[in-house]
Amino acid sequence: MRRLASLPTLIAMLAALGHIGCGGTPQVSQSPDTGVLPDQEVSDFVATETDQGLVQWKMYARSAATYRARNTVIARGVRIDFYDEKGKRSSTLSADTGEMNDLTHDMTAHGHVAIQATEGTRMTTELLHFLNKQQRIVTDAFVRVDRAGDVLTGYGFESDPDLKNFQFKHQVRATVHTRSGGTLTPGKGGK
Repeated sequence: MRRLASLPTLIAMLAALGHIGCGGTPQVSQSPDTGVLPDQEVSDFVATETDQGLVQWKMYARSAATYRARNTVIARGVRIDFYDEKGKRSSTLSADTGEMNDLTHDMTAHGHVAIQATEGTRMTTELLHFLNKQQRIVTDAFVRVDRAGDVLTGYGFESDPDLKNFQFKHQVRATVHTRSGGTLTPGKGGK
């Protein structure tokens, strides 16, 4: 006569079977928007753009996934250092995630996007596009710029990566500190 295993023994055996094949197998994640698997995933990703031997920018990411069919790199924990014509770092962009076109090197940064210029200007937004060929940053999203105690906000923004020459498109507001220590804030309602 055959003896059947007790219920607790069966549960323990099934649990043990469930762990077989799980140990040490690398997990490949899918792209959240398409369900397509990446061709390659790496940690501590670095990309550099040069022009005639001069570094224009360096991109660092905690992790990155490459999708060859789309010519796209999707990165997490992004930092980009921009350099001036003398090779000195002029600003740093940080963001939660970034997407780079592998052919044009145009990029889109998402989530807690900030650019800190070495001369002190700071820009924050939630979405930003970097046009590599033009060396311009653009967005239609809400932007805040802090410069020497003055605050500018608005929608639609375009600038060089160093934040030296920027412009807002609409709904611009400013709080400006005067030399005497007061602040000037225009009334509400202007566009």
